[in-house]
Amino acid sequence: MTDDRTGQDLARAGTRAVERSSDVEQRQISNEARLIRGVFRAAGLAAGTAVRGSQWAVGTTYEVTKELAQAALDGESSAEIAERTGNALRSIARSALGVTEGSVREIVSYVPTPNGATQQAVAVGPYLRSASTEDLRRRGDALLARSADVYFTEDVHPAYDRILDEIAPDEARILRFMALNGPQPSVDVRTNRPLGIGSELVQGDLTSVPEQAGVRYPDRARSYLINLNRLGLTYTSDDPVVLSRYMVLEVQPVVEEALKKAGRAPKIVRKSLRLSEFGEDFCRTCFTIGS
Repeated sequence: MTDDRTGQDLARAGTRAVERSSDVEQRQISNEARLIRGVFRAAGLAAGTAVRGSQWAVGTTYEVTKELAQAALDGESSAEIAERTGNALRSIARSALGVTEGSVREIVSYVPTPNGATQQAVAVGPYLRSASTEDLRRRGDALLARSADVYFTEDVHPAYDRILDEIAPDEARILRFMALNGPQPSVDVRTNRPLGIGSELVQGDLTSVPEQAGVRYPDRARSYLINLNRLGLTYTSDDPVVLSRYMVLEVQPVVEEALKKAGRAPKIVRKSLRLSEFGEDFCRTCFTIGS
């Protein structure tokens, strides 16, 4: 007699074998699908970044699609498809831009190398951080390539977009105030010594600009000014403004407190806080500064 249980066990084992085979096949299909999607993303990035007109973009898509179709007909593996498409992208980008292999890889961002590995920059937030001297050189070559491309246009300085992410709303108020009102008085408070020898700085770059601009967090005023200076938008000049404008500043609590710390007969050095040329252009570009 036949043992039914043995037959059932064999059936279950066979089913599991089929399931395992199906799982492996499904994973392979998913991996290839992800690969092909990645290749199309690379093609789109190449067309969007290094394009020399709509005709070039159409040609790029056609060439890459032709490579994929031919690879599929030839029954090539996923790695072979990636290599073939990567070669097509490199060739198209080089002929369109006339740049080096390193520049092409930076522009395309993802190009499979002959051994199947990928070269990709390290992303940090919305920016790219180079991991080596080779990466820096490649990014520099890509910049030079774009500078030589007569079809590449740049309406504003690329740093402006980043700066808007790095300033607080109160700092925007300070910049707009200075764009409307020009240079503002600033003072250093120092100890007073004969002939200035041995004079020590008690507190420097004191100004009432944040308060005049109407910032919401006056306790952060010092940090605001430091950040604006760090970004190259403002600077402190040794050239003073009209003398009468210092009268209001020198009776402010922050200045009076510094004068007390300076001891007997403290010395006040009058300077000014100004927008840099870069800061002036940033304000004209990024803010509505009245009529």
